Amino acid sequence: MTVLERAIETDRLTTDQEKIDSVTRSITEHGNYLRKRYPILQHQNVLGASVMVFSLAGMVVTGGLYIEGFIPAWACILINALLTSFIHEIEHDLIHRLYFRKQPLAHNAMMFMCWLARPGMPSPWLRRNLHFHHHKESGTESDVEAWITTSGSPWGILRLLKLVDGFLFGFLNAVFAPGWRQKVKLLGKIIRLNTPFGLLYWGCWYVFLGYHLYTWLGSVMGADIQSSATTLALMNIVNHAVVILIAPNMIRQFCLFFISSNMHYYGDVAPRNALQQTQVMNPWWLWPFQLFCFNFGSTHSIHHFVVRDPFYLRQMTAPYAHKVMAQAGVRFNDFGTYKRANRYSMEHSHTRPRG
Repeated sequence: MTVLERAIETDRLTTDQEKIDSVTRSITEHGNYLRKRYPILQHQNVLGASVMVFSLAGMVVTGGLYIEGFIPAWACILINALLTSFIHEIEHDLIHRLYFRKQPLAHNAMMFMCWLARPGMPSPWLRRNLHFHHHKESGTESDVEAWITTSGSPWGILRLLKLVDGFLFGFLNAVFAPGWRQKVKLLGKIIRLNTPFGLLYWGCWYVFLGYHLYTWLGSVMGADIQSSATTLALMNIVNHAVVILIAPNMIRQFCLFFISSNMHYYGDVAPRNALQQTQVMNPWWLWPFQLFCFNFGSTHSIHHFVVRDPFYLRQMTAPYAHKVMAQAGVRFNDFGTYKRANRYSMEHSHTRPRG
């Protein structure tokens, strides 16, 4: 790089930082305005705890209605998928210590409840360091959290598999890793990250798939398959767990990872440049996915500029924030990201903010 090129790059970074500071300041001021206009927003701990209690109680009630036969399995799955999306947002806010910061007992109790409601994910305490690093180095090669959600991977069977079943994908990565030391290291990491709830969660899922695949193949082949009373009792528990907890979380996680991995840029992002880290994705046809990740594609970019606002406030600030972010150069609905494996660089950009 020549002296002139270095000077131009320095000027560009300075200009970008000025834009970032301006966007952060504007969104923060708008958030303060909303807090004054709606005094209830100042009771952040109560609001967070209320959403948490409502979501957990909703899952219990919906599960009970399904078990008693009042609602079908598909209704229970969809309702609980929606409720777990609320819990994910609460957990994300808790990772940033937005609720009960000075009351560790209440804070950690909420963290634990989030983990129980989403047992297929590593503990939120383990994820905290990864997430903080994600904010510092978003989109760079060291951003492990982005890689976990498939950001930067070319589209194909492997990426789809990872979106559907991260545990199986991680296991296959370990099996095909070069050298026994690397295999053992990766397998150990997978086990550690999924202990204890993740192992029960994924184990239950694979038992469910295996048993029903076995009985289906038997019926197709005309075999007379008779399960013991113990097996039937066990599968009754497994079936209920899948409908009430596992299938809802798999839907939620697929939708979240699909949206998150494509609205984050990865691989060629300028370090700590919030203008390049994310885009806003809010076309109408993404709503089936947005529904189960609480409109993540439309509002998560705001979080990269202003961390202190809880998830519900980001929804309220979105119309204003989108205008400010668009003026600063944040991209909107850059669908070329699917072809570019989420790289930021592109030859032509035709991205406009949508309402």
